[in-house]
Amino acid sequence: MEPVDGCDRVWDSPPVSDSSGTDAYAVIVFRQDARWELAVLPDAFTDDLDAVISAVRQQPGENGAFALVDVADEFFVAVRVSMGRVRVLLSDVTAAASWELAAQVLDFLDLDVPAGSDLDDVWPAGDLGIFDDLGLDAMEMGAILSDLDAYADEMLSGLAVRLGFSEPFERVVDALAG
Repeated sequence: MEPVDGCDRVWDSPPVSDSSGTDAYAVIVFRQDARWELAVLPDAFTDDLDAVISAVRQQPGENGAFALVDVADEFFVAVRVSMGRVRVLLSDVTAAASWELAAQVLDFLDLDVPAGSDLDDVWPAGDLGIFDDLGLDAMEMGAILSDLDAYADEMLSGLAVRLGFSEPFERVVDALAG
C-alpha cells in the first residue's frame, strides 16, 4: 500500500477478522510539523491493548500520539499517550462482555466487565476528556458517544472531522475497505 496523501507512513495491513469473522482496524494519528500523520497498524493491534499503547508511545508528535481502533463497527477504543501519560476511552463498556480488546480496556481502567442487566445500557468508559487540548471537550465527546444509532466507524469519522484530520482518515479507511 502506498502512503496516503497527507500521511508520511502507512503500514500495509488489510482489515482483519477475529474469530467471529468481523472486521477491525487500527490507525495511529499524530501531528508532526503542524500536519496530521496517519498510519494503519498491523492486524495484531486490533485485539491487544498493550500493543496499541506500545505503538502509540513510539510515535513522535507535538501533542502526543493516539490510536483509534474500530472493532466490527460495534465499538471503538481510543488510546492517547502524551508526556508519558496513557489515556484510554472505550466507546461502549458492554462490548467487554463479548470482545477481548474491550475487556482489556476495562482491566486497564480497573473496572468490572458488565453482566446481566448492566448489558442493557450502552455507556462509555475511560477518559472522555482524552482530546480536550485538541478542541474536543468531554461534553462534546459524550454527545458523540451518546448517539445510539451511530456505528463506531461513524463516531470515529465524527471525531476525525472535529479534530481536523477527516480527509486523510477517510482515505485510510476507504483504502482498508478496498
